[in-house]
Amino acid sequence: MPKAWSDKRERQYEHIKEGLEERGKDESTAEEIAARTVNKERARAGESEEASRTSTEDISSGRRGGLRSHSGEGGRTKAQLYEEARKKNVEGRSGMSKAELEKALDG
Repeated sequence: MPKAWSDKRERQYEHIKEGLEERGKDESTAEEIAARTVNKERARAGESEEASRTSTEDISSGRRGGLRSHSGEGGRTKAQLYEEARKKNVEGRSGMSKAELEKALDG
């Protein structure tokens, strides 16, 4: 029976899985996320027989992860900052911009 994934995809799977486990995900969750990520990348590269529209048209897994990393280019989102401000009971938070929320929380 032929292998479902190439050696490259096997290495990618192991790398993603190990990274998730290092960040505290349990093994079964890490395996599922890694497999889904590899399958999506295979679909985007045209390596799979079937692919959903979101797999091929959505932003790449790496880019999406970077956008949601909380420390990427833009840092936390305005919604995340607002939620933190709400928990800390910051006055006037509903009218604040993202920059104002950051200043109120970090200052």
